[in-house]
Amino acid sequence: MRQQLVSCYSFKTKNGQLEIPIARGKRLSIPLTKHTIDIISQPGVEVCSFTLTHNRLCLSIAHDIATIECPSTVGVDRNLRNLTVGNDQETRHHDLSETVSIASTTMRIVASFKRDDARIRRVIASKYGLRRTARTGHLLHTTTKTIVSLAVQQRQAIVLEDIRGIRCLYRKGSGQGRRYRGRMNGWSFSQAQRQLEYKARWIGLPIIHLSRRETRGSSMTCPRCGERLQSDKRLQRKLWCGKCRIVLDRDRVAAVNLAWRGRVRFARSRPPIVEAQGGAVEAVKGNPTPTVIPGVDAPKLTQPTKS
Repeated sequence: MRQQLVSCYSFKTKNGQLEIPIARGKRLSIPLTKHTIDIISQPGVEVCSFTLTHNRLCLSIAHDIATIECPSTVGVDRNLRNLTVGNDQETRHHDLSETVSIASTTMRIVASFKRDDARIRRVIASKYGLRRTARTGHLLHTTTKTIVSLAVQQRQAIVLEDIRGIRCLYRKGSGQGRRYRGRMNGWSFSQAQRQLEYKARWIGLPIIHLSRRETRGSSMTCPRCGERLQSDKRLQRKLWCGKCRIVLDRDRVAAVNLAWRGRVRFARSRPPIVEAQGGAVEAVKGNPTPTVIPGVDAPKLTQPTKS
């Protein structure tokens, strides 16, 4: 088990250092990085606890922030080679094909090792694995940061689908090739969701999590008429609607449907509009009161968020 020290008492940050009491009248001072100092120096940020290992220091911080009121939603469709974000007004395509190239290069390098000593091979493979994780994480960081920034500017709540257990579709004997299964099983889809969640909650942007039932058929349903889209091998990742007579990109279709379904959930959870006398009136088209989306997730976001 890795040795570590976790504490939330008697420590303090002072002059760019973390001071930990080790004896009566003695303190251990650990210098903090410039990025860490900038974060904990922001208004409303409080350091709650720290975790110290032989080579790493982690700070747990809390941040009080007001929730951003969003009148619309934006769906995020996660794929192996891209992140597609959008709604019925606009869709954006973020290319992540370089992450697949990084993974294949790392696997090729590790497979080329000729050392007979398994321990040395394990150490070298671990080094290249950490390198792959760092490069992939940086690409995802840049992409998710752009997504959250645009959502804040346009005041759009982010809608995420539940794709846990998707690797069960790519097991041996399912008819796919070995290389294809390897690429899909190495897909870091949860990392993209984790980065989107903590970046959005840090600035008070609502996150809507749809269940598997709510996201069923999101990439196969026409966003215009609701009919099931038809596939064709010649169209690759595009589908066509027999009723609307149009060809649509399946990733953009999924993003639009996710945004719409997230918006429907909040519309159903809205309380009825009540008159001054106490009677309920119908919310009709043209009502000057806007639909405020972050009503359901507000209790989660108004509390101090730890990271």
